[in-house]
Amino acid sequence: MNVLLDNFALFREGFFGTVELTALSGAIALVLGVVIAAFRVSPVPPLRYFGAAWVTLLRNTPLTLLFFIAVLVLPRLGMNSWSFFQLAVLALSCYTSAFICEAVRSGINTVPLGQAEAARSLGMTFTQTLRMIILPQATRTVLPPIGSLLIALAKNSAIAGGFSVFELFSVQKTLSEQGYNIFLLFLWVAIAYLIITFFISAVFRFLETRLAVAR
Repeated sequence: MNVLLDNFALFREGFFGTVELTALSGAIALVLGVVIAAFRVSPVPPLRYFGAAWVTLLRNTPLTLLFFIAVLVLPRLGMNSWSFFQLAVLALSCYTSAFICEAVRSGINTVPLGQAEAARSLGMTFTQTLRMIILPQATRTVLPPIGSLLIALAKNSAIAGGFSVFELFSVQKTLSEQGYNIFLLFLWVAIAYLIITFFISAVFRFLETRLAVAR
């Protein structure tokens, strides 16, 4: 307990750093994922090709490699004013968006095709059909996988600690260099991650309950 109490300010800073990194990356990934999923089911071929390329490229690229690209390559391409934190958010959100896209697309595929055909017969555009008919029904299906993906995002954020972003993993590195017991450090860091993941799970369980349809 002394390890935590003696360095509480440092643990608190790392905890909120991980929370901020997860929240921002998750919000951007959700928006990007829905947009890319819309591209993938779009009747416009170039958008479908772009969506397929985005998912294929990012899902098959290691996250650590994306961090190297974000931190080492992008600043040389004119993004040198971005902080390491912003670049970490970019890498995490783009990577996670590819998985969220596929979860959303799977949810869209569970909605009967007749719903979209009925909407078109009423004169609704593709965007209106997707926004007002398809996505509201698909939401119930995609909540569990998206919750799992955001939990994975919280754990993946630890990679940012190796790229000058201060979060929970950075706390462990800093204190282990000062000679603290590494087992106790990993124990407290693991508990902090558990708190974050339990909170995400609780939020999505609440949403699933609220959106559940009586059968």
